[in-house]
Order: sequence, then structure tokens, then C-alpha cells
Amino acid sequence: MAEAGAATRAAAQTSFVGLAADDEAGWARLAALYPVSRKVIQLENGYWGSMATPVIEVHRAMLDRLNAENSVYARRAMQKDRAAARERMAVALGGRPSEIGVARNAAEALSALIGQFRDVGAGDRVMYSDLDYESAQGAMVSLARERRAEAVKLAAPRDLTHDGLIAFYTDAIARTPKLKLLLLTHMVHRNGLVLPVAAITAFARARGVQVIVDAAQSFAHVDFKLPDFGADFVGLNFHKWVGAPLGVAALWIRASAIPEIAPARDEPEADDSDAQSRLHLGTFDFAPLLTVPAAFDFQARITVPTKLKRLQYLRNRWVKPVRGVDGVEVLLPDDPRLHGASTSFRIKGRTSTADNIAITDALLERFNIMSVHRAGLADGACVRITPSLFSTIAEVDALAPALRTLAGEMAR
Repeated sequence: MAEAGAATRAAAQTSFVGLAADDEAGWARLAALYPVSRKVIQLENGYWGSMATPVIEVHRAMLDRLNAENSVYARRAMQKDRAAARERMAVALGGRPSEIGVARNAAEALSALIGQFRDVGAGDRVMYSDLDYESAQGAMVSLARERRAEAVKLAAPRDLTHDGLIAFYTDAIARTPKLKLLLLTHMVHRNGLVLPVAAITAFARARGVQVIVDAAQSFAHVDFKLPDFGADFVGLNFHKWVGAPLGVAALWIRASAIPEIAPARDEPEADDSDAQSRLHLGTFDFAPLLTVPAAFDFQARITVPTKLKRLQYLRNRWVKPVRGVDGVEVLLPDDPRLHGASTSFRIKGRTSTADNIAITDALLERFNIMSVHRAGLADGACVRITPSLFSTIAEVDALAPALRTLAGEMAR
């Protein structure tokens, strides 16, 4: 046990930058830093990211300090630590601290950005698609109703290509008069699609349309800084691919665009110099926020490009063996611009939510594989698979034969 502990401590100080995607010994050293259960093959890691041991230790220390010192810390020294955490966020996001509003999750951040967007009035239009997150779609509908505007919902094409997606969105924008606001999801939680947001945003902005980007699934998964999108408004979280504790996220508003989002109802007299005034937190769980710097420190030992290559490699380990298998439909192409770790599949003829819940149940009960069903795509429900950095080749390789078996039994 002592030798194992020493190995873990040594690995916690190791740099994994540039590690080859197929260096199994190297990735095993990293995986050892994630104290996850191996009783089940966990291929549903898009919900949130398990924390690595060094991050867990900081989080526990923060909880201990908050409970031990209470307001002595919270009302004095913690204010400096909160500011430092916001500074680290700004560096990682590519913005300024004053452009960041801390939130508890991306849904909360997007709700504030959408619901408080000022420049929508009677007769205007707002646009979103079936690719967007449920609560963000709901916020767009509510915005339209409250302002007597029209909400335009798009159904994304079934055949997904990089240029085709750009053409799909630009055509929809061009033929929608009085369009004021467009919602784009950078990485889709339903099927794993990475949308070419920058190209679509450039077209929209040239026609006077503002864009709000949902980067909840993509931040620290795909390599970018927020200004790269060309949009002025982004919502994201730090508990997925940054590996911070649950309960910490952010909205980002370009400094020049802060006046375009109304202040939070709790802060009606707030000025336009600080994006935090657009989301009033009150008292919240401070420990996740204070752990964010440690999570960034850990991620710096891997880097997003190294991480993405590994995640795409693991994704391809199961996708390529089942592509073309009778009865299995993989919902994304293999273009590396269009996917990261996540990709969804369908079994032929099984498009209802109940069908796909049954598939996830069968994967778990018969093959010991955890997955998740996703509903809401215009052409039906599906099952999403998301390996993580701690996933092993053996775990990922267990999926393809399971899908062949289920397809043979369940395809219509």
C-alpha cells in the first residue's frame, strides 16, 4: 500500500503533455490519479468529470477550512481567494476578470444571458435548434413569449458535414428577417457534434444578429479561447472537462457588450463594468469555486490538445468497428473537427425514448457498460457514449461486441 501511495504521489507531479494517444502505460499512470470505481465500465462521462486525486485533496481542504473558520475566513481572506479564482478563469477563458460572472452551472449562466438579452422586441425573431440544451431552448421560447417575438426552431440535417452545417445555419439566418438572437451549442450534449461556431457566428454578426454560445460540453475538451468564437456571450462550466467540483460555472460577456444584457433582477442599479452583476449568486457553496485553480493546475499537466487526441482515439476504438454493422447507426462522421470524446448511436428502427432507455439498460445489465440515452433530436432518441481520460482500452473495446449483439436482437 505504501508503494502504491508513493507511485500515486509521483504521478501527481508528472507532466503528461504530449503523451501519445496510444501510450497505454502513460495513460495508466494518469488513470491511477482518478479514484473511480471499476465495478462498472463507465462510458457516460459527459454528465460531469470525476475529480483527480490532487483536486479532491484541495477540495476537501477547502471544505475543512470553510467549516472550521466560517465567516472569519469567508468575510475576509476568502474575498482575495475568490478574486484569484476569477483571475485564473479569465486566463483560461481568454478574457478579463470583469467579463466573467461566476455561476453554479451552465444552464444558470445561459438562462441569465438569454432571458436578460435586451435587444428583442415585438415582431423580432430568435433562433435555436434541436441540437441545443433543453433548458436553453426553453429560455429562448420564454424570451420570445415575454417580448412578443417569434421563436424559430431549426431541425439539424441528418447527414452532418463541416461545410454542410455552415450552409444549413447560414441559409436559415439569411432567410429569417428581423432575426435578433441566435443560440449555438459548440458541442452538442445529445450526439457529441462539435459545431463550426466561429464560421456561423461571423455570418450572423455580419447581418446584425447577436449570438449566444453554449460551451458547457466543449470547454477544456476542445482547444479554444472564448473570443475565438466571435460571439459576445458564452455560458460554460468547470465541472465537466476542467475536472473541478460540481457547482461552479461561468457566463462570459465581452466587455463592450455587457450593456446588452440587463442586470440581474436583484441588482437593478448595477453598472456595466462587471459581468457578475448580470447574475446574482447570494450565498452558495464556495468550495468548488475555490478549488478551480487546483483543477486548472492539474489540467496544465495534460493540456487540451493532448487530452483531445486521447479522447478521440478512445472514441474511434468503438466507432470504427461498428460503423457499417447492420443495425447500428453512428450519428457522427469521423471528421475530427466534428467530434471529441462523445458520439451517439442508434439501433435501427429504435428511435423512441423508451427504446433507447431499454438499450442503456441492456448495456448495463448484460454487458456492465454504463451509457445514457439522449432525447430531443428531430429524428429521434439515441444513446451517447463518452469515455474519459481514465478509461482503459479494454473497457472501450467491450462496447463494439455488445452493440453487435444488441443490434442483432433489437434492430427493426
